Amino acid sequence: MQAFPSNRRRRTFRFTSRWRPQGVGPPSLGRRASGGQIRPAPVGVTFRPVGNVPPEKDSWAAAHPCYGAPMSSIKKIQVTFDCADPERVARFWCEVLGYEVPPPPEGFDTWGDFDRSLPAERQGAAFACVDPSGDGPRLFFQRVPEGKVVKNRVHLDVRVGTGLVGEERLAALEAECARLVALGAVQVQVLRADGFNESCIAMQDIEGNEFCLD
Repeated sequence: MQAFPSNRRRRTFRFTSRWRPQGVGPPSLGRRASGGQIRPAPVGVTFRPVGNVPPEKDSWAAAHPCYGAPMSSIKKIQVTFDCADPERVARFWCEVLGYEVPPPPEGFDTWGDFDRSLPAERQGAAFACVDPSGDGPRLFFQRVPEGKVVKNRVHLDVRVGTGLVGEERLAALEAECARLVALGAVQVQVLRADGFNESCIAMQDIEGNEFCLD
């Protein structure tokens, strides 16, 4: 049986942002046959203007709730570290990144004064550092009872060799590595350029959190 009997006038429809078939895919997905021809609309498919149907009664939209939703705005992030000594690790990362410790809360001259105002169990429980330019994410360090056991699934890449290649890049990475080792970091492995990737150095911070000089 032919999909379109010879006595039926064939009509073609292009799916657009304004029209789509009831219960059929999203408006922008025009289906084309081989050779670039627009496929005729299937028998029984009805077309209607999308704007005339309330969203709660739109069967296709109900079945595909993500389609056509407004795009969310870009969000800022904070990177949080679990650690044993938040202030010590935070001050290490200030030295790594050029970050700084933000001012203490109003009414306190130092963070130490603020810390002593807290209940004993909360003293020393958290610390933070920020990018003075306001561009980079805030780093937050929170005390946890357990120690680090396995390799982190997420790590920071500290950009040291941007724009450099070959031996010049490696020399810049090694110089920064030496500076950070003097601060308590650990060099784990030097990964040399292999024709696909440029050199980088895998490291650990003072509590064993992995990061790379890249």
